[in-house]
Amino acid sequence: MAELKLSEMRDLTRIERIGAHSHIRGLGLDSTLEPRSVSEGMVGQTSARKAAGVIVQMIKEGKIAGRAILLAGQPGTGKTAIAMGMAKSLGQETPFAMLAGSELFSLEMSKTEALMQAFRKAIGVRIKEENEVIEGEVVEIQIDRPAVAGAASKTGRLNLKTTEMETVYDLGAKMIEALGKQKVQSGDVIAIDKASGKITKLGRSFSRSRDYDAMGPQTKFVQCPDGELQKRKEVVHFVTLHEIDVINSRTQGFLALFTGDTGEIRAEVREQIDTKVAEWREEGKAEIVPGVLFIDEVHMLDIECFSFLNRALENDMAPILVVATNRGITTIRGTNYKSPHGIPIDFLDRLLIISTQPYTEEDIRRILDIRCQEEDVQMSEDAKILLTRIGVDTSLRYAIHLITSAALACQKRKGKLVEMEDISHVYELFWDVKRSTQYLMEYQGQYMFNEVPTGEGDYHTNAMIS
Repeated sequence: MAELKLSEMRDLTRIERIGAHSHIRGLGLDSTLEPRSVSEGMVGQTSARKAAGVIVQMIKEGKIAGRAILLAGQPGTGKTAIAMGMAKSLGQETPFAMLAGSELFSLEMSKTEALMQAFRKAIGVRIKEENEVIEGEVVEIQIDRPAVAGAASKTGRLNLKTTEMETVYDLGAKMIEALGKQKVQSGDVIAIDKASGKITKLGRSFSRSRDYDAMGPQTKFVQCPDGELQKRKEVVHFVTLHEIDVINSRTQGFLALFTGDTGEIRAEVREQIDTKVAEWREEGKAEIVPGVLFIDEVHMLDIECFSFLNRALENDMAPILVVATNRGITTIRGTNYKSPHGIPIDFLDRLLIISTQPYTEEDIRRILDIRCQEEDVQMSEDAKILLTRIGVDTSLRYAIHLITSAALACQKRKGKLVEMEDISHVYELFWDVKRSTQYLMEYQGQYMFNEVPTGEGDYHTNAMIS
């Protein structure tokens, strides 16, 4: 009974982690940047993926910065999936910040400040510094404890060696406490930072590998260090400009990063930080890593935001800006003028536009196969054909939503394989946009605040359904 309960808990945890784009692992390109038909969770959109791959390659090589890319296409054509694929392809070393256009109007700060913080989250700084460390294998630890409790603090000696030398160090109370916390014993290879006194346990020496008959799987064996005990080592720290801003603008320092309440940051603080980072770059202590800022629903920005972006992209330390929209020719927010994608012409002229096309029936079938695997749903071939047909007639998103619903319907009838009857059952339970619109037009007189005139009903119905 206990085993069954544990299994159920594991499955529940796995289901909770599934998201709309959790199946995306990358852009699905080969070494020559040619898109594979199905790879890393990506299907179809070959030209758009190839264009995104070229952008990713230029970002990795540092040949592009302060540029902007627009992902434009109809709803449900994989624009956000391509942006997620770019983030996965860039890896952990390149900052990738995401923002929805509508978020700017709900934050407790000005729009331009929110955009500036998003920009600086997408700019990384790789800071290099040299630290003096003492690195060696522990030969012996001697701790002298006072005979009377509280009479004096503990003292001791630490014997360290390398392949060429051996030295004894006197220990104070703090170092003894630090060694105890790390559970350091004879045969361990340790590194001690001279500036901070921090002790790092590197592993067990190979010469002590036969001390015990059994070792835990977490036991790591390393070679005894060679050369002198005191060495200079280069340490690399990776932070974003926004993190540096927050640390220097708040009294609680780096702890402000965990509170989430960063608030507005004064321009003087940013200027001082930029000056300092520029000095570090000249001295070779720091390196700027331009990342990617992805703004979804860019048509939700107003004319002030677009003017700010125009100026921000001309900055020396600007990241790569990737924006996405599903709008056609529409009004620019904050004005009475219309423009393609709701973006001003002067800003549109700065953009490299990547267009996404509607998925074919074969692409929809492959995507549904991937989503069934991701959501751990077993489905018959006939059910997949019916679900694909529904995806073609309605939308891909609606078909994806039906997968888990059909699996629950199958579970209700105690089945193990989702069949056509399960798909049909949930299709009747949950309506798509077309059927919902038809129902509204048919019974519009029974709804409150109806604004569609009776004579124009056919026109609006056709517009929504087409």
